[in-house]
Amino acid sequence: MSRPAYPFEVRSADVLRIAVPASIAFITEPVAGMVDIMVIGRLGDAGQLGGVVLAALIFDFIFSLAYFLRIGTAGLTAQAVGARDPRDGLLHVARSLGIGIIAGVLMIALQVPFLMLANAVMAPSETVAHALAQYFQVRIWAAPFSLMNYALLGWFYGRAAATTGMLLQMIMHGFDITLSIWFVWGLGWGVPGAALATVIGAMASTAAGLFLLIRHFGGVRKMLALIVPAELLDTTALRRKFALSRDLMIRSVALMTAYGYFAAQGSRMGEVALSANAILLNFLMIGAFFLDGIAQAAEQLCGKAVGANWRPAFDRGYALSMKWGFAISAVLMVLMLAGGPALIDFMTTNEAVREQARLFLWFAAVSMVTSMPAFLYDGILTGVTLNVVMRNGMLISLVLFLAAALVLQPLMGNAGLWMALHLWFIGRAGVYWWALERKKAGLFVGAA
Repeated sequence: MSRPAYPFEVRSADVLRIAVPASIAFITEPVAGMVDIMVIGRLGDAGQLGGVVLAALIFDFIFSLAYFLRIGTAGLTAQAVGARDPRDGLLHVARSLGIGIIAGVLMIALQVPFLMLANAVMAPSETVAHALAQYFQVRIWAAPFSLMNYALLGWFYGRAAATTGMLLQMIMHGFDITLSIWFVWGLGWGVPGAALATVIGAMASTAAGLFLLIRHFGGVRKMLALIVPAELLDTTALRRKFALSRDLMIRSVALMTAYGYFAAQGSRMGEVALSANAILLNFLMIGAFFLDGIAQAAEQLCGKAVGANWRPAFDRGYALSMKWGFAISAVLMVLMLAGGPALIDFMTTNEAVREQARLFLWFAAVSMVTSMPAFLYDGILTGVTLNVVMRNGMLISLVLFLAAALVLQPLMGNAGLWMALHLWFIGRAGVYWWALERKKAGLFVGAA
C-alpha cells in the first residue's frame, strides 16, 4: 500500500504561530469562569459562590460529552489540509455542526434529569443547591450555540487559522465577562445574571463563526454547492466520525469524572474547602487552557504530517512542541506562585476561604509542569486520530487517580487529594508516551 507524500518543514515559528493565539483564546475560557466566581464571590455569600462553582463544573462535564466536536474536527481537518483536500475539510465541519445542533437541543430537553443527577452526586447544602439551580436553568439555553462553537473552532484550528479561533473565543468571553459584571453588580441580577451573560456570549461567537465560515467559501450558495449529500452521509466517513466521537466522548467523561470527584470530595469537606479548591482549580484551568495552545499546535502539525504522509514533519513537530511546552509550563508555575496570593484575595472576601486557598496554592502551581506532557499528548493523539489510544490511556489513568485518592485523602486530607491529582497527570502522560511509541511507525506508509 502506498500514498503520496507532501513534504513540509516544521520550525519553532510554526509551533508558536498556532500556540500563542490559541493560548490567548483558550485562556479566556477559565478567565470568564473566574469572573463569574469573582462577581458572585465578592457578594460575600459562600453558598452562592459554591453553587456557581458546582454549576460551572456540571456544564464542563455536560459539554465535555461533545468536546469531540472541537478536537475531533481539528484533527480530521488538519489531516485533510495535509492531504491537499481542495475543500479544506468542509465536510468535517458540516457533519460536526449538525451533530452540535442536535446534541444541544437534547441537552435542553434533558435539563431536569441532569440537574437532579447533579444534586444527587454533588450533595450540596440547601443554599448551594438553590444557587446551582438558578445558574443551571439559565445557562443550559447556551448548549446548541456552545456546541456549534466547538465545531467551528475545530475547523479553524485544524486549518492553523489560530488567530481566527482566538477572535471567536475573545468575542464569546468578552461578552460573557462584560455582561456578567454589569448584570450582577450593575443590575443586581445575581446568579441568573452571570448565567445569562454566558448565553449571550455563546450566541455572539456562533454568529461570528458562521459568518467567517460562509465568507471563506464565497457565500452560502457556493458553500452549499460544495457539500454533496452523498459524500456528507458517506457510510465510511460517518463510521469513522462516530468511532472517533465515541472514543473522545468516553475520554472526556473520564477526564471530567476525575475533576468531578475532586470537586465532590471538596464539597464533602465543607463550603470553605469547596470554595478554596474551586479557586485553585480555576488557576489550574487557566494554566491548562494556556498549555492547550501548545497541544493545539502539536495537534495541527502532527495531524497535517499524517495527512501529508511525511514522518520528518511529525517528529519535528512532536519535539518542538514538547520543548516549548516545558518552557511555558515552568514560567506559568513561577507566575502562579508569585501572583497567586493576591489573586486569591481579589477573588473572594471570605477570610477562611482565602487562608485555605493560600495554604494549597503550591499544589496548583506545580501542576503546571506535571500536567503539561499529558495535555500535549492529548493534542498529538487527536491530530493523528489515535482515538482508541487516547480513550484507553485516560481510563487507565482515571483508575490510578481514584485509587490514589482513596488511599491518600484519608491519610493526608486535602493534601492527599491534590497529590492524587498529580499522579493522575503523570500516569496519563506515561501511558500515552508508551502507546504512541508503539504506534508511531504505522502512521506513515510508503510514498507513491
